[in-house]
Amino acid sequence: MAKKNIDKLKVIPLGGLNEIGKNMTVVEYKDDIIVVDCGMTFPDEEMLGVDIVIPDISYLEKNKEKIRGIVITHGHEDHIGAIPYVLKKLDAPVYGTKLTMGLLENKILEHKLSLKSLHTVDYRKPIKLGAFSVEFVKVCHSIPDSASLAITTPVGVLFFTGDFKIDYTPIDNNRMDFGRIASIGNKGVLALFADSTNVERQGYTLSEKSVGKTFINLFDDAPARIIVATFASNVHRIQQVISAAEHFNKKVALSGRSMINTVNVARELGYIKVGDKTIIDINDINKHKPNEIVLLTTGSQGEPMSAMTRMANGTHRKVHLDPTDTVILSATPIPGNDNQVSSVINKLMEMGVKVIYSSLADVHVSGHACQEELKLMHSLVRPKFFVPLHGEMRHLKCHANLALDMGMKEKDIVIADNGNTIEFTRKSINLVDTKFASNILVDGLGVGDVGNVVLRDRRHLSEDGLIVVVITLDARNKEVIAGPDIISRGFVYVKENNDLMEECKSVVQNVLDECYTKNIYDWSTLKHNIRETLKKFLYQEIKRNPMILPVIMEV
Repeated sequence: MAKKNIDKLKVIPLGGLNEIGKNMTVVEYKDDIIVVDCGMTFPDEEMLGVDIVIPDISYLEKNKEKIRGIVITHGHEDHIGAIPYVLKKLDAPVYGTKLTMGLLENKILEHKLSLKSLHTVDYRKPIKLGAFSVEFVKVCHSIPDSASLAITTPVGVLFFTGDFKIDYTPIDNNRMDFGRIASIGNKGVLALFADSTNVERQGYTLSEKSVGKTFINLFDDAPARIIVATFASNVHRIQQVISAAEHFNKKVALSGRSMINTVNVARELGYIKVGDKTIIDINDINKHKPNEIVLLTTGSQGEPMSAMTRMANGTHRKVHLDPTDTVILSATPIPGNDNQVSSVINKLMEMGVKVIYSSLADVHVSGHACQEELKLMHSLVRPKFFVPLHGEMRHLKCHANLALDMGMKEKDIVIADNGNTIEFTRKSINLVDTKFASNILVDGLGVGDVGNVVLRDRRHLSEDGLIVVVITLDARNKEVIAGPDIISRGFVYVKENNDLMEECKSVVQNVLDECYTKNIYDWSTLKHNIRETLKKFLYQEIKRNPMILPVIMEV
């Protein structure tokens, strides 16, 4: 008797595993696909000149007729930042809560796309997307309107926590929907996909309200102007800065495009409460006494072009820092940004500015769950299978161990990587395949045109510099009528190395003479011989290996 063919559910993470950010997961059943989140991340130190990094969606492009929608857990960049780039290639509807869609509107309009793809949803009201039903469940995070997703499939219920923390005293008093999560767990959950960002930390994450008390104390002690740098999307933190400013009758000015956009959207939708005369234009800050001003700015991660970094470098067009200023960095460095943040702090201190950061005061609390909060989520959901998400390998392993401690069996836990296919039946979970899931690099208006070869060249140029060899030949008899001229950029200072430059010219001339003796005149061979001979000479002379670019012209 032939075995009955069992239709299987596939889950394919395209981002967010073995990394922080760039979260994106594909859920597929037969001819239906939905995508959970669509985020970006910042480039690492090796990605020279790159602006942002987004997931590789080549698998989705091959299966675009199957896509029923993109569902978004919340409005942070690591969950929505890639959407404009993805929508240029995929015509898919996007679903999310009110603030999430409000923040997305600005992005969509900036990229000159249609808003018709955006759809606002309500908590506890499931939406039907092909073979799937998706319910948004209220959770707490550092941005309002965050949600977990309960996805009902023909095989079972998948529960994606999204980013969350358990905050019993949230700023907006909208508490996590424990009852609904428990109810979903009672009915049976096939698999839990949970945030792992803070899994290494024991205990509980502090309430966001604890930061508000710190702001009151710091604002009270500040002698003059106060500058607060935080994530533009941390709406709860922004609200507390504004509340503290209003407590002391101070005006608030905004710096940084993303900060201005977020505050405008959040005010319009009612997520930030602020007096009519509290926020002023940054151009008007000098019309008020320094002790009447609070400046809210981007740049808490030391981003090179951010407003805070430009202030620290003295290049901000509208704000010049003074030793009487107090700067509060209300964030902790994202892994990989430590050096950038330290550099900004050091520059501020060199200017005599008083700097307050997380090592000195409680000016930041995380938006992610620590171990005891994760245990509560596991206890409420009670999944049959578990896949840790959102973290580097150490986070994923640690979260898997936490699940083992809570009684799950090792065979029911899968630690995956981007591109893996996780296959589910009602009774099993398996890693069955790996698809291509690299990084797509965004540089200016170019998407994906910067690859490994370009990055290698940029790295070579940044480390070793460039030498351009310019030669002009007579088109008829191939004689050299100008050059060889040597141009150096980032290699050596020419005025102090004339002898070396002259020797380089001699080496190139010898190559040309040798080629002509052998009746070799084609450009490709000439360039190859010049490049290889000059490369060998320079390494022998000064142990350097610059990029060598021969340029041959005929007249």
